[in-house]
Amino acid sequence: MTEHHIGAERPLIPMPPITPAALRTAVAQIAPSRLRDFNAHLDQAAEQAALQSSVAPLRGFLQYWGEFIAVQRIPERAARVRELEDAAQSAVDVYELTGVSEELREILETARSEVAP
Repeated sequence: MTEHHIGAERPLIPMPPITPAALRTAVAQIAPSRLRDFNAHLDQAAEQAALQSSVAPLRGFLQYWGEFIAVQRIPERAARVRELEDAAQSAVDVYELTGVSEELREILETARSEVAP
């Protein structure tokens, strides 16, 4: 596994506020093919929130799409995630899979930190 340094790449867009409207705009800008998924997930989260009398489903929705944008807004980061997902599918032993998983975890933790308030 070659070493990749994620973080110095220039983002396509600034990290948006973590609101449905701002995230929808960001998805439309950098991953328009995922807009249908975004809208369906928002509808599902709103329905679950109403059924459960809880904002937890909406928070989960915002977190998921915030992390998605945090990854996708940096092309090199998004490409590396795709490479790691492919590598995980073709890993031949637990050591290779562990290395792939660790790097993927680091990238996703970075994305999560960009979403956290």
